[in-house]
Amino acid sequence: MRIAIAGLVHEANTFVAERADLATWQRQGVFEAEEIRRCHRGARTVAAGFLLLEEEADDVELVPIVHSMIMPTGISTHEAYTSLADRIVDGIRAQGPWDAVLLDLHGAAVSEVERDADGALARRVREVVGVDVPIGVTLDLHANVSELLVEMSSIITVYQTNPHIDAADRGLDCARLVARMVREQLRPNMALVRLPIAIDILCQSTDEGPMVPLMQQAREVEKRSDVLSVSLVEGFPYADVAEMGMCVLVTTDESSDAADELAHALARSVWDAREEMIGSRMSPEDALREAEAEAERQGPVVVLDVGDNVGAGSPGDSTHLLHAARALGVRGVAMPLSDPVAVEACARVGVGGRVRISVGGRTDDAHGEPFDIDGEVIALHDGVFEDSSPTHLGQTTFDVGASAGVRTDDGILLALSSYRTGTFSRVQFSIVGIDPQRTPIVIAKGVHSPRAAFEPIASRLIWADTPGATRSDITALAYEHRPRPAFPFETDARWS
Repeated sequence: MRIAIAGLVHEANTFVAERADLATWQRQGVFEAEEIRRCHRGARTVAAGFLLLEEEADDVELVPIVHSMIMPTGISTHEAYTSLADRIVDGIRAQGPWDAVLLDLHGAAVSEVERDADGALARRVREVVGVDVPIGVTLDLHANVSELLVEMSSIITVYQTNPHIDAADRGLDCARLVARMVREQLRPNMALVRLPIAIDILCQSTDEGPMVPLMQQAREVEKRSDVLSVSLVEGFPYADVAEMGMCVLVTTDESSDAADELAHALARSVWDAREEMIGSRMSPEDALREAEAEAERQGPVVVLDVGDNVGAGSPGDSTHLLHAARALGVRGVAMPLSDPVAVEACARVGVGGRVRISVGGRTDDAHGEPFDIDGEVIALHDGVFEDSSPTHLGQTTFDVGASAGVRTDDGILLALSSYRTGTFSRVQFSIVGIDPQRTPIVIAKGVHSPRAAFEPIASRLIWADTPGATRSDITALAYEHRPRPAFPFETDARWS
């Protein structure tokens, strides 16, 4: 059984001005053939999950074609998207015929031309392999699932945890179902029900809040003998596309009527819980005051920088919380910042040297003004490290670019990196001389993605609703293409 593996993974924040050009993709890694195995072997990524099928099935040969995954940012340039899509499609065409294809996609990719970039790629793959070859797709929990993507796919599985620690499991689920389609002539029936709801990022944790009972209901439905897969999909509210919003995807091995009925029942529960999907927001100042009080009793406290959620496309250089901490006199704060200019300044003076520089706030006014510091460089590092502990998306290898640790004279610890990166690993701090377990207040660039790494050491998590490209209040964003009416933008929206 020959199965092709390919991937093009990008969560595109359409409210971010930066474009993901071909150089961005190449810097973060475009892997071919056996490079894909080496990159994902031992990880907990979707591609790693696909590859596990070969270990448990003697009759399977997995053939990696092209795979690339970048940090969320603005939309992809037309050149970058078409270049990478062409390489995937041409590779599948050249190395066929195939018994099946496995695609690792995000579900919220957007290019300058293709607003449904994932659906467009699936369509091109379908045109190459024909209607009879199964195509399995694994998506992120924040996918904006289109009818086109469902139509072009034979089976779709979706992460069901946030932070995303089940990527490999869902990839393996998808691979197993595709193999069953080949062996057993299984013909899955998928039902997609899209809802006019955009869920507040603060309510998207699958370990608390409104998502817990909904996920429990989904897992109960999945226990039915005729059900192959159930996915409750949160959607990505920072992508201004027609498919933006929550949806339910149910796959059965019998009638399409059963899949449709089950999907609508779960969707009704989601709709009934919509009022619970608006989070309570805390100002940066109030968040830091609470963190300081809590840290004095227990510590460390992790403050999540909502408006600079790099895992949703923000720049990673917001300084709002730094300015607030200084104004309030809050000390013992550690925070990461993406700032290659500051890293270079630190490298020039070396470890133990003194710096007087401005850090952060270089992208735009929305993410704060530059933050002036006087301090000591405590460490320098090339930014390449490994982390085998649980992390968002199951990554085990990281490259945050040349990095520096700085201790400012007013008691702030900065983990400066050259590349824009989410706060997915505690090692990102330790490589530059900062121990997050011994720091009273740790600020993380993210909302839920840092939790896998930082919740085990935190006495408390506090979300600070900072301004920025990933602000909690999505009703303040200027949409042009989203569904209308939709909750919470139109509070009187109806769904049946």
